[in-house]
Amino acid sequence: MFRALLIANRGEIACRIIRTARRLGLRTVAVYSDADATALHVREADEALRIGGAAPRDSYLSIPALISAARKTGVEAIHPGYGFLSENAEFAAACAESGLVFVGPPVAALKAMGSKSLAKETMRRAGIPVLPGYEGQDQSIETLTQQAQTLGFPLIVKPSGGGGGKGMAIVSDAASLGAALASARRLALSAFGDGTLLLERYLPAPRHVEVQVLADRHGTVLHLFDRDCSVQRRHQKLIEEAPAPGIPDAIRAQLHEAAIGVARAAGYVNAGTVEFLYSDEAFWFMEMNTRLQVEHPVTEAITRLDLVECQLRIAAGEPIPFRQSDVVARGHAIEVRLCAEDPEHEFAPSSGVLQYLKWPSLPGLRVDAGFAEGDRVPPDYDSLLAKIIAHGATRELAVERLSAGLAHTRLVGLDCNVGWLARALATESFHRAELSTRFIESHAAEMVAGTVTPDIVAIAAVIMAELNLRPAFGRPSPWEIADAFRPNLPRRREERLRCGEQEFHVSLEETDPDWQVQVGDYRATLAWKGQGVGRGYVAFADSTRPVDYWRDSDTLHLWTSGRHWRLSRVDERREREASVAHAGELTTRLPGTVVSVAVSVGDRVGAGQVLMTVEAMKMEHAIAAPYAGRVRSLRYAAGERVPEGAVLIELDGD
Repeated sequence: MFRALLIANRGEIACRIIRTARRLGLRTVAVYSDADATALHVREADEALRIGGAAPRDSYLSIPALISAARKTGVEAIHPGYGFLSENAEFAAACAESGLVFVGPPVAALKAMGSKSLAKETMRRAGIPVLPGYEGQDQSIETLTQQAQTLGFPLIVKPSGGGGGKGMAIVSDAASLGAALASARRLALSAFGDGTLLLERYLPAPRHVEVQVLADRHGTVLHLFDRDCSVQRRHQKLIEEAPAPGIPDAIRAQLHEAAIGVARAAGYVNAGTVEFLYSDEAFWFMEMNTRLQVEHPVTEAITRLDLVECQLRIAAGEPIPFRQSDVVARGHAIEVRLCAEDPEHEFAPSSGVLQYLKWPSLPGLRVDAGFAEGDRVPPDYDSLLAKIIAHGATRELAVERLSAGLAHTRLVGLDCNVGWLARALATESFHRAELSTRFIESHAAEMVAGTVTPDIVAIAAVIMAELNLRPAFGRPSPWEIADAFRPNLPRRREERLRCGEQEFHVSLEETDPDWQVQVGDYRATLAWKGQGVGRGYVAFADSTRPVDYWRDSDTLHLWTSGRHWRLSRVDERREREASVAHAGELTTRLPGTVVSVAVSVGDRVGAGQVLMTVEAMKMEHAIAAPYAGRVRSLRYAAGERVPEGAVLIELDGD
């Protein structure tokens, strides 16, 4: 075994690799970009080196910078993690030329499987079922358009290199093909440095089933059972589980055999995953991920193996120390990906400082996180914050434990999909394991955040009033206490609170120790009992309810009854000023890069028309006209970086 390891990655996976490497006694070296100078993986490693600017091409995708960092720090091996250069044959070759061990497959296998086009052709020759499509070398728009028309619609456009679903697009008709090809090529070049595309017949509602394989340099190839990764948005997985539920034993055995056959055909060594589309007890090879998968913890949970340790030992030349018959699946495991994104607005990514953060600590749960409280989530990379993994003797127990883990997660500072994941787990279809890659579209109505109820508004109003009455620090003067004092009259106050798109008028009257609260037609008497900073319970006339809270100025975050609510005081004067100041301005929620501008100054546009496309956090976002009008000004051109909150376009409404 080597003694020092460089992790050519960031975030959650870098922290995960460091954890195992440290247990094995290896010295760990992290690398970081300007955006990650104070990141968690930098703080956890034994040593860390700056490798370039925030843009991936200047840092995590820069082969010379990574090789230079390895030489400077005297490491013997490089672990690429997932994403970035993890499936890049050129990087693996550069490691070998520099006398460094690449913790992954050999260059030949990377070339064979790293290109989806070449991989599909290899599988056809090996007799593995493959969906019809086009993987040719002629990548002209004319040829791709002709091949698409021959293949028929709907179809799917995929970048040939890379993985993680980035750049993939479903095309339903010929009219939308050109835009899909252009977008896929831009994202493929940005994320992987390779704009080669392939076309594939699109199955409307298959399952995404994959098999984990492990192979050493001594001829041993094993499978570590299967996973279902069907719950996806934008072709990127959000919920994964092992074993894949509801697959007949005979079909499952065929999947395992096919995966081993794929690995042998590719001359594969190290950990890898063979992905299949599955429908009506038939399956087709999709691709092989020649790296560690994001969802590898569910396999670790059911097999009790450390896949990162297996990777490191295989890379060091050691044989796999167990046989296929020794690998036993125990129980069931489910993982969710907590991402910085807003499911209520088409999963738009989010960035910012994690002002308040508590990961759950419960029996049967594991949390793999890339961030801690106070860390800044940059807009330059993937939106993954952490993974919560639950294991239980049955699938039902795993779902229960995972649901409890999400209910105990506390996160403030940016948008996150915690609530959406909890609602997805609660659907009847998920409980019945009725899964497909169309799961999100099919159950969108069930996973919309519920509207806030008057009792929650009443609780928020009382906590806000209590916090104003009894500041946490010091002994305030009478002039600092916001207690609605009036001589010889009850202490009453009126509030306007907003939760999402809802607004409420609240009346409160203090009758120490109780509060009389009215929210619309709802009336209640309740008392707040604090139990330390950020925690307490509300006593109603006939019930009590525990509540966690966190306050940021005029915004209060509440966690109660398994839900997270965010309520803010409404300041009418500030809102009027803001609406007048920003009339007609279209802004961006995140820093990013303008990839295309579809209009010119003076153009007339219709409501919903796409005016500009901005790439942020490895996804493209269309800036559309909210109403019909005329373009007054364009503040940015294609290729320019835009800061958070920047005005992109000024639009005069009709």
